This record gives sequence, C-alpha cells and structure tokens, in this order.
Amino acid sequence: MGNSRYCYPLTICDMHSRYLLGCDGHDAISLDQTKRYFTELFSDYGLPWRIRTDNGVPFASNAIGRLSTLSVWWIKLGIYPEQIEPGKPQQNGKHERMHRTLKKEATIPPEKNLEAQQQRFDAFREEYNTERPHEALGMKTPASVYVASPRTMPKKLDHFDYPYHFEVRRVSRNSGIRWRNRWVQVSSTLAEEYIGFEEVEDGIHNVYFCNLLIGRFFEEQLKIRDVIERVPIRQTVVECGNPRTRRKVSPMYLE
Repeated sequence: MGNSRYCYPLTICDMHSRYLLGCDGHDAISLDQTKRYFTELFSDYGLPWRIRTDNGVPFASNAIGRLSTLSVWWIKLGIYPEQIEPGKPQQNGKHERMHRTLKKEATIPPEKNLEAQQQRFDAFREEYNTERPHEALGMKTPASVYVASPRTMPKKLDHFDYPYHFEVRRVSRNSGIRWRNRWVQVSSTLAEEYIGFEEVEDGIHNVYFCNLLIGRFFEEQLKIRDVIERVPIRQTVVECGNPRTRRKVSPMYLE
C-alpha cells in the first residue's frame, strides 16, 4: 500500500452463484484474524458443507491429513475441508478469475493504508455482487442467485460421538496418544482432540478425526501414516441433505 505496508486480502465466495461473501484486508497472514472473519461470515450466511482452499497457511499444513488448526475447527463445525492439488490453481478457476478482476479494479494502484484499501474492497464487492451480470448465471447477478445456508452457526460445539466399535483416544498436549501403554505420535494440530481408531485388519486401524479419515495406524510400527484419499466414515458431507438443499448450500471457495 501507499504506506509501504502489505495488505493480505482474505477472499471467500460461493462457487454456485459467484457471490463474493467477503473480501477482508488483513495486515498479516493470521489464524486469529482469519478465524474471526469466518465466524462473522458463518453467523451471517450459515455454514457450508465444504470449503475448498489452496494449500497455504492457515488453511492447510504438512501435518497428518494436511490438517491445520483452522481446518480442525471447520471439521468440528461439520464442514469438509478440501484442498486443491499443489501447483494447480486451475482447480479453483472461478475464484482465480474473480481475483484477476479484483486485482485490476481494487488494487491498482493500491490505497494509502489498510482502512482506505478496505473501503475500496467493500465498494468492489457491492458492485460485483449486485451490478455485474455473469454469463454463466444467464446474465443474472450473483446477489440474485445466492441463497444463504440453513445451517446456523452453533453457539457451542457439540461433542462428536464415534461409532461404538471404534477405540477412542484423546491426543495429549504433547501431540500424541498412549496405545497399549506405548507412545504414538499424532499431530500438534490435534492436541487435546479425540480421534477414533477402526480396526480394518489385524493390527491395522483406520484413524478418524470426527467423520474424516486422516490416516492409517500400524500397531507393529506404532506409526500413523497418511492416506491419499480423505473420505468420511459413510458419505461425504457435501452429500448430506436432499438434492434441493445441496443446490442451495453451495461450497465456499476461497484463498
């Protein structure tokens, strides 16, 4: 910006309607600021079934399941965290196209400070949502198509109940668990959370956090290894509800 400081815009939009739910300028890449802003959006627009992101901080990490502190919170809210493949921004193509327009019209030249830059973001968002027709929407505006989610932001998080045949362990502050009185390293992002173990073969267990498969535990090696496919216990969260509801509760796509 004009004051030689960086602005880091957090942008969130609905894939189905192209509705730009938020564009919030931050003075740093911050978990606290990101979580605070998502809390506001979830309160205003409801909870999506899934959120697609890139692989950057604070959305993902190199921990098991690529879980971050932020995505752990999403999972507890019943939101499936979905990351694009590294180095493939085209998998988030609609969002990238919006970014090109945002950059051209709201950042060149940049404003003198964060307050002025945010005012420009707000003006862009209003015009983008309410005045600009989109060919993919039959020349309708995003605001005329978007429908908020009926899933409300809970006042407090419910405890997740694992299936009765699972063995459940609480991850310690030291990022691990005890298995038959022996130490097993898990992940710092899951510290003080409960994880479930489902035996699938002798001495081999699928490991879940809530309804998300995050790894496979091998008793003989006392190691939890990553899995390529991260799938829920029964069905992906995006498939919950009837088809009409699923169309209304579109995924959020963001960076």
